[in-house]
Amino acid sequence: MAQQRKLAKFEKVSEARYVVDCPKLDNASVVWQNVLLPKRATKCSAGYDFFAPYDIVLEAGETVTVATAIRALMPCDWVLLIVPRSGLGFKYRLRLNNTVGVIDADYSDSANEGHIFVRMTNEGNEQLTIKSGTAFAQGVFVRYGLTEDDDVVVERNGGLGSTGM
Repeated sequence: MAQQRKLAKFEKVSEARYVVDCPKLDNASVVWQNVLLPKRATKCSAGYDFFAPYDIVLEAGETVTVATAIRALMPCDWVLLIVPRSGLGFKYRLRLNNTVGVIDADYSDSANEGHIFVRMTNEGNEQLTIKSGTAFAQGVFVRYGLTEDDDVVVERNGGLGSTGM
């Protein structure tokens, strides 16, 4: 198998950012210190597993937003797609509320340091517990193209919803 070029990088957002983004988390500084960067499970895995930064308990029908403490750095013509881990979706009907999270390359320059949040719902019939350090979502880097008549010059100035949608 040919060696692939490494173009992207995961980092943690600053501890101060994480504390601000997690006002209901009593031990946000401790959680931040123990956050694991996303990793692939095997050498041919496309997805980088995102690990729960703390215990997540979802009752049937409940929705939660997870502040991952992670940001992604990548070239401008790449995007990070966030999807549920296949097993959790298949076995427990866990789904992301936006189906697929789209993390644009310029999101890392946002006022929130590009902090990636994952909002998900337990559509199953029983409680789902995801222990801290357990993979719960995965991110896949994908290169994309532009149309011949694309003339966008506007730059991002914020995080989620900053483009007016």
